Amino acid sequence: MEAKQKVCIIGAGPSGMSALYHFVQQDNIPDIVCYEKQSTWGGQWNLTWRTGLDEYGEPSHSSMYKDLWTNAPKEASIEYPDYTFEKHFGQPVSSYPPVSVVRNYLEGRWTKGAESDLKRYILFNTLVRFVRYQDDTDRFLVTSENLKNGETKDDVFTHVIVCNGIFNMPNMPYFPGLDEFSGRILHSHDFKDANEFKGQTILVIGASYSAEDVAIHCLKFGAKQIIISWRTKALGLKWPSGIEERQLVVRFSKTQAYFKDGTKADIDVVICCTGYKNHFPFLEKRLRIDEKTCVYPAGLYKSSLFLKAGNNKLFYIGAQEQLYTFSLFENIALWVCRYITKNPPGKPKSKSEMEADAEQWQRRASLVTSRHDFLDFQTAIMKDLADQTGYTQDFLKAVPIIKKWFEHREEGIAGYRDHRFHSIYTGKLAPKQTTFLKAFDDSLQTFLKNK
Repeated sequence: MEAKQKVCIIGAGPSGMSALYHFVQQDNIPDIVCYEKQSTWGGQWNLTWRTGLDEYGEPSHSSMYKDLWTNAPKEASIEYPDYTFEKHFGQPVSSYPPVSVVRNYLEGRWTKGAESDLKRYILFNTLVRFVRYQDDTDRFLVTSENLKNGETKDDVFTHVIVCNGIFNMPNMPYFPGLDEFSGRILHSHDFKDANEFKGQTILVIGASYSAEDVAIHCLKFGAKQIIISWRTKALGLKWPSGIEERQLVVRFSKTQAYFKDGTKADIDVVICCTGYKNHFPFLEKRLRIDEKTCVYPAGLYKSSLFLKAGNNKLFYIGAQEQLYTFSLFENIALWVCRYITKNPPGKPKSKSEMEADAEQWQRRASLVTSRHDFLDFQTAIMKDLADQTGYTQDFLKAVPIIKKWFEHREEGIAGYRDHRFHSIYTGKLAPKQTTFLKAFDDSLQTFLKNK
């Protein structure tokens, strides 16, 4: 008789919690242990003042910052079909909620919306130190450490699901002269409060969502001037007065930045919005996906099942760049749960069939060169998964919302958050809120009053 499955989930953020949420709704729930190094669930959504190291000397996880609002409408990417924002708060809420609101909503889904006490499966303040696959026993040996008392423990699992995210190891560039630059230098991961940079001239390096968001927040809270420096392509957005774009910075002096176009500028602060690296030091090397983040990591079947090692029993959730975000995590998590509990639809695929499928998605990923390509690609992934799991395909109603979001960003990057959308699940239109550039109270209480 086959031994009961025992599943290790690494991380209790939205990805790991989606896996837990769906596991407990299966008929044959395996033994589950979820390891979370923080003292509570939420992952990135646990806003902290800490940078660098946490209270236990481990790298601080969250890259979120004060006064952050979501940079995509909740209706497109972070509303759950079975637990809407209206169900949680008892009223419709605006389309771009701040961190405190999303955090409260997530906790509601994991408590009021869950069928059991999900916390009983989680070991908080517990860090996974190493995961080794044992070929002879077809099991994973997981070494963990209780950060409070320093005790380590080995445990054996039939399956491992990696859910600790891809936005916690900064990709930090180097430019000549940085060593002598007298101002402050930081990565956006350590950006916590835009008020800190009031009255200063800021150089933002990067051409991504984080670069534009950091720039807008700094302007909102009183920065004197922001220069956004790009490497391959300008963002080309309609910036408000006080923000400009220049070609890539090439070197620094004590107080100045010099750019590829031959210009220079006096700078007080450098904020590197240069992305992240896939970082899984706790995994045996052969179990890791590639270091560079992308829209579809190599070697994954159905965006999750790792084919290169682990005998089809190692999974990743949330390991690719995202547009749908929580909806994508949900869809992948449901597929993983069904696969592990031997409840996938149709005939099980052979290793060669799974590898061919993964390679086909890799080829499609190589053709993604624009936001619209990315939307089409990830929508296809979502539909492919939903066709197999029965996950609601209402997410397709989010496609025009995302396209409209693209348009709003082009019309004016500082004002796109002032738009509102209908929930794809309730049909209700989000209420008006104080315009983003004039809203300086992001508390839950103020938000629920639509102020």
